[in-house]
Amino acid sequence: MNVNDINTPTLVARRRILLNVAEPENNVEEILSTIRGAAKRVTIAKRTVAEVLVAAHGHLTVDEVTVAVQDRRPDVSPSTVYRILEEFEELKIVVHTHLGQSAAVFHLSGAVHGHLTCEQCNETVEIPAAHFDALGKDLQKSYGFLLDRHHVAISGTCAPCQSARRRNLSELENP
Repeated sequence: MNVNDINTPTLVARRRILLNVAEPENNVEEILSTIRGAAKRVTIAKRTVAEVLVAAHGHLTVDEVTVAVQDRRPDVSPSTVYRILEEFEELKIVVHTHLGQSAAVFHLSGAVHGHLTCEQCNETVEIPAAHFDALGKDLQKSYGFLLDRHHVAISGTCAPCQSARRRNLSELENP
């Protein structure tokens, strides 16, 4: 199974372009260079995980990364993929976040952004982290709490789902 063949609503909703991938091989090489710069070994499994993340252009769960990696390299175990993602996170190559009630998702580091996740349709929209600046300042001032803007995900209901709900309610009230 190829990760691009997975067509679940949450995966489709999560596919957002985080970086302009004109030359994916250059991005893979940048990742491998970061690994080498940290005096870590570059393995075939790490290269494959990097290739999957660059090709995905967005958020993937560990399971989705594993499916895509195993599509290319069936001998790479799920635990290896998980350990590689942990290492990539330590090296600031990837960031993980939790979108709504679903599993954690990983994406390549880049522009800091937050997420709005609809609880009805599971659509996730990326928004600039600047929207959380005032909240971050207020949390710091009021509670001494430093907001990690990479992990901000707010659940609610998107405009199309709100409209659909209003229509449904209106139809029930006025048959």
